[in-house]
This record gives sequence, structure tokens and C-alpha cells, in this order.
Amino acid sequence: MNKKNIVFIDGCRTPFLKSGTDYLNLMSYELGQFAIKGLIQKTGIDPKEVDQVIMGTVISNVQTSNVAREAALGAGLPNTTPCSTVSQACISANRAICNGINEILVGNAEVVIAGGIENTSDTPIGFPKKMRNKLFAAQKLRGLGDTLKFVFSLRPSDFIPVRPAVAEYMTGKTMGQDCDIMAARYGVTRVEQDDFAFRSHQLAGKAQEAGLLKEEMCEVTLAPKFKAITVDNGVRPNSKRDKLAKLRPAFDKKHGTLTAANSSFLTDGGAASLIMTEDKAKELGLTPKTRIVEYIFTGQDVEDELLLGPAYAISQVLEKAGLTLDQMDVIELHEAFAGQVITNIKCLASDEFAKEKLGRDKAVGIIEESKLNNWGGSLSIGHPFGATGSRLITTASNRLHKEGGKYAILAACAAGAHGHAMIIEKYEA
Repeated sequence: MNKKNIVFIDGCRTPFLKSGTDYLNLMSYELGQFAIKGLIQKTGIDPKEVDQVIMGTVISNVQTSNVAREAALGAGLPNTTPCSTVSQACISANRAICNGINEILVGNAEVVIAGGIENTSDTPIGFPKKMRNKLFAAQKLRGLGDTLKFVFSLRPSDFIPVRPAVAEYMTGKTMGQDCDIMAARYGVTRVEQDDFAFRSHQLAGKAQEAGLLKEEMCEVTLAPKFKAITVDNGVRPNSKRDKLAKLRPAFDKKHGTLTAANSSFLTDGGAASLIMTEDKAKELGLTPKTRIVEYIFTGQDVEDELLLGPAYAISQVLEKAGLTLDQMDVIELHEAFAGQVITNIKCLASDEFAKEKLGRDKAVGIIEESKLNNWGGSLSIGHPFGATGSRLITTASNRLHKEGGKYAILAACAAGAHGHAMIIEKYEA
């Protein structure tokens, strides 16, 4: 990766909103369009200089299956710019960014816009399989007789929609159910989880008030009223800690420790990142924020390690880069659930886990709270599945400059028992 010195110029995202709120009537590509257009305005790059656009998404709409293309064209990029859409659950934007890095490394591009989009408010709702079969066969209807036969074959049960569920296909369990089991296995208490969630909202609230999160965003205005959307609407800095303890478990109703407050909520949003070679940045007169050092993707056991991806990925990317955890000045971990983050932190600090699972002689290291998610995280800011990875690299880069650090590490878990980690370095001209 050092051969071409790939750099991150900047990132831009829409405000992240709770599902079913102000983005309710938008299609996914429109959120990507806002993010890409905002990134172009923010960096001042000529759209003609962009060689590729790669965007991640999880909930795909059949009408815009290559959502990156519609988002890019809507943002004003030339139709000669090839666009592609990728999906790897909650690390889809991470995958898009890394695919962009790979395209630069092999010489297919010099300048790439990569990120992700998610609009859970626009989730396609399907019919039961028997109804889909009838509708498929209906394509061959000929004449009034066939049409009447089709109509009389329909039953009320055919029209009951299939409710979408964020569940693991291979196990049938939701991610929340898996996290409840994992938290119990690793001894993560309800109090620890509520404390972490409370911390996330407090820090996000402070970052919001200080204007730190605004630096990541573009303003979104929607017709016909053109109301200006400028902040993430899931941040609750005024929530009371004692109220969190009164919430009922959300997944395992009897023994669970996960609640609506210590779990990330369904979120809509788009985010985009601009990456290129250092030489190209100099040619275009752009000042990078960070340099990409290394990245890694991992896969674990779907049954027992669904959410342990960050522990595996952090261990491997540090080894790949020849760096240690204590050299990381900024740490950004995706907060799918408070219990997930705390468990991964415990595993990284465990000699036993290191020896049994990571092939190390001793623990990876201790994550200092003062370095972790200082501007809030997915529990408070929100988690649009396909977009979070782009937010993570943008936040980590901005924090390096604000906090005077050298190295940052970002990591995330994803469905399918995947993990991702990346190390970036503050750019010094």
C-alpha cells in the first residue's frame, strides 16, 4: 500500500436520522446523491477528475440495484464515470472504500469516491412465496379467462406482507439475540452496557454542541417545504442515566441485558469519502487529512463469534502494519450494541483469548477509554448499515487533527460474522 501512498482527502455525510422520520419518502440513492454532492462542494474537486464511484448498501431496492450509479449521476458526475455497488452487511462502506484502494493500487484509478447509503425507511416489503409464485405465473396470462382464473385463485393470506427482519440467515437469530448470548458468556453486565450507551450520547451531545459533527456533514433540504436538516436526530444528551435502567430487555425478554437504549437504532443516511494517490492530491492542490496505512477483513464462526470481528481484525491489522494498540492515539469502534463493544474490548485485553483465538502469546492490549469514540458512536449518532464505515474514517481523521494524534484505528463487526479494521496516519506534508 505504501508504493502509491494512498490518502484520504475528506469525507461528507448527510445528517443521520432515525428510520421513519424526515427521510421517510426518499429513495436510497437520493441520500447518496446528497453525500456525494456535499463531498464535491466541500473538497472543490472537479467531478471530471473522479475515476470511479463505489458505494455500499445492505437493503437494496430493485429499482436502483446499482444505487451508486443513480447517486453519482444525481450528484452531477459525468456519465463516463463507472460506478459500482457492494454489500457486506454493516461494513459495506468499509468494503467500498477498500475496493477503491484496490482499484488505485492496481492502476485502474487515481481518484475514487467511496462510501455508502442506507434508507431503512425505503425497505422493500415482499409477499409470501406462494403469492410471488402466482404473480410470476401471471406474466403469462392471456385473455379474460386466464385473468379471472388468476383472480379467483387469490386468498386473503396471499396479501399478508413478509415483515423484514435483521436476522442471520444461517442461524435464524437476530443480531440482538446473538449479542445477548455473547454478553452473558463474557460476563458483560447490564450496568456496563447502560453506562456505555449513556457515555455515547453524552459525548455525541458535546460534539454536536461544539460543532464537531457538523464538520462531517452537508445540509439536506427536502421539497416541498425545504426544511433544513442539519443535525443527527438520534442523539439524546439530556437523557437520564437512571431511566436507562428501567427499560425492559429488547430481545431476550426474560434474561436479556440488551435494551432499545444500549442497542443501535434503525437509521437512514448516506456518506462519501474521497481517496486518491498522494501524487494526484498534490497535482490537484488538495491537502489530505490522513494516509491509509493498512486494512483487513476477517471472518469468524457464525454460531459463536458473530460480533467478535473487531477483536480479530484489530489483532491482524496491527500485526500486518507492525504496530501496537498502545501506539493508536484515536480509536473508533462501531457501536452496534454496547455489549458488543465491551466484549471486544475485554477480548483484546485477555491473554486467554489471545492464546486460544488469535494465535498470540499475550493480549493485544488495553483500549483506553480516553481514546475511544470521543465524539459519540453508532449508539447515539446512528447506524445506517451501508454508510457507517465512511463516517468512521471521516471521524477518525478529523479527531487525529483535533486531538493531535499520529495513528488512528477503526473497526467494525458485521452480519455473517465478519470484521474489519483499518489503520490511518495523520498526513504530514
